[in-house]
Formats: sequence, structure tokens, C-alpha cells
Amino acid sequence: MTSFNDEYSLLAPGPVNLHPEVRKALALPMIHHRTPEFDVILKRVLAGIRQVFQTKEDVYLLSCTGSGGLEALLVNVISPGDKVLAIVSGKFGERWAEMAKTFGADVSIINVPWGETVNPKDVEAHLQRLPETRAVLCQACETSTAVAHPIQKLAEIISGFPETLFLVDAITALGAYSLPMDEWKIDGLVAGSQKAFMLPTGMAFISFSKKAQAFFEKATCPRFYFDVRKEKKANASGETFFSSNVTILRALDVVLNLINKQGLESLFHAIHRRAEFTRIFAQQLGFTLYAKSPSDSVTALVVPTTMDGQKIRLELEETHNITIMGGQDQAKGKIIRIGHMGYIQDHELLKLIDNLGQVLRKFDPGSLTLEQISMVVNDGKQWLENNP
Repeated sequence: MTSFNDEYSLLAPGPVNLHPEVRKALALPMIHHRTPEFDVILKRVLAGIRQVFQTKEDVYLLSCTGSGGLEALLVNVISPGDKVLAIVSGKFGERWAEMAKTFGADVSIINVPWGETVNPKDVEAHLQRLPETRAVLCQACETSTAVAHPIQKLAEIISGFPETLFLVDAITALGAYSLPMDEWKIDGLVAGSQKAFMLPTGMAFISFSKKAQAFFEKATCPRFYFDVRKEKKANASGETFFSSNVTILRALDVVLNLINKQGLESLFHAIHRRAEFTRIFAQQLGFTLYAKSPSDSVTALVVPTTMDGQKIRLELEETHNITIMGGQDQAKGKIIRIGHMGYIQDHELLKLIDNLGQVLRKFDPGSLTLEQISMVVNDGKQWLENNP
């Protein structure tokens, strides 16, 4: 068998491995958020993050998890009683629909079987029946199933309804593959720091189209901490409205500089390459793909019927020092989920495939031979060399 080192690999859908330069930035001494030194960093970050959103509009930097960003998208543009259409295809679609209900929205749901994508025609038919719908909610990538929804097509349909906004949860998507906000006419977009931005958990980044901004004053949902009007005014003065998350914002400055040097397309290619590698060689070990339209940010694999996905991920972590995730709710025990974002090196991909094969063999000795595992790993190594 191939020998791999014992370094820890965080291959979850988030949080992710941190870039070495990010770790250096996080270790710097603290500075105050109302100083000229930080003002320069904030100005640079506010300008630079627009390139990842691919927008000319303001991007707001919120000290909260991604779920806080989802709440901020809602409360700044909807009012109690507004009709909202939620596309629910997994755990996080369910959560956002419940959030909209909490704020008094009249929520309709398009239930999509787990592992499948929404049919844009169903959304179009709903809006033709109810053109007064204020917002459509959808995940770009439903993290619990690793499905990538057809965001461009949905945006094309929804943009034809003048009173309807398209709000997109891109927490496990933005920065992993292209979601050009302005070009596709996405009205609200949210990202999380702990995903493709390869930072610790603790910040959400959101942006609104001009169409959505027109609802800032009309919306009557209660809002205080997530009132982006306050943030917009403070940002215009070179500050954040509340205390800034200095540590993560300083590290974000490093990440945006790395992305600028690498280029977005190169970044997307690197993540796509990891996803392709995982999909190809995990299937050679006997797994199958769970998502009908797989995301590049995370892959969900159906485990052999004789095995438990939760036990597979636990064995990987305890024995091989690799963290991946299992399934949630109806998919618990049936799938494992592997993330492709963050600072991941080729040797970690090979180690993953090698150790996955060993775990399968441990739980079912007749499933794979050592020679078969070695052959898959060697084929994987050759693939990586041929697909830089």
C-alpha cells in the first residue's frame, strides 16, 4: 500500500482547511477596529469582495454565521404577510423556509426529492399563478445533498416578474464555482466565511441587487442588528456599524489577495478538479453519487447497502485523521459528504481514497482487496498528474 503522512485533513463541506497565509494572519496581534490601520484593510476588503460576488453593488460584512446572513437577506426585503416561495430539497432549504415563516411570511413550498434539482418550470408556473410573490428562496448548493440547483435558469425566469426577488443561499457555493450576481440577475446572495473563503466560521457576506434595494424602505420586518441600511451608511464612512470582526476581516484581506493573484477561473478550476477526482475514484471503490446534479463544492456518496455512513466517517476520523461528514435526517447513515473547498493538496486526495478503501475493506473484508485499493490509488495519482 502507498504510505501517507498522518497530518490532519479537514475535508468537510465547511469549515475547511485554512491556507497557511490565513493561519499567519489569524495569529497576528489584535488591533482596534476604529483605527487608520484597520480602516485601510476594511476599504480594501469591501472593494475586493465584490469580485467574488461578481457585482458592482455593495457587499455587507456581517459578524454571524451563514444562517444570520440568510436572515439578513429576508428581513431587509420582506414584510409580514408577503408571499414567499421556498424551494426545499434538503435540510438547509427546510431551515430557510422555517425562517421566513418565523418572520410572518406566507410561505409556499416546492418540495424536491433529496438528491434531485428543482424543475424551473414548476417555479415559473407558481409565479404565473401568484405574480405578487415577493421572494423565491433557493440554495445554489443544498449542502445536505450536494445538489447544485439551476440558478441561472431560475434567475432568468424570476427576473421577468417585477415584484419578485430571487434570494440565493450560496453559502456552500460562492467562491467554489461561478455565480455572477449581476449578469444572472440574482437579487440577494449570501456566502459564509468557513466555506470557499477558507476562513474560520463567524462571518456572513451578503449583497442585494438594485431591484432588491428598492424594498429596503418598504420592508416592515423587525430588524436591528441585521438592518443593512445602517451598515451601508457606516461603510460609506469607512467603518462597520457594529464592532468589526477584526481577526477574520484581516484574514479575508489575505484571501482576497490570494484569489486576485490566482484568478477566479483558476480557483474554480482547482475546486472542480478535486470534485472530479473524488467522484471518479470513489465510484471505483464502490460508492455511487447521491446528487443527480452534483455540486463542485461538495460531493455526496451513497455508501454500500451493507454499511453505515456514520460509522465510515467515524472510522476515517479516529483511525486515519480525516474529517468528512455523514448524511442528515432521511440520508443519515446512507451517505457521506466530502468537501472540495479550502486549502487541499493532492496528497490529501490520494490519502482520502486510500483510506476510504481501507475502511470499506475493514467493514466488509470481501468488498475490496489490498491490490484493488492500491490500483485505484495509483490510477488516481496518474489522473492528478495528467489533469493539473
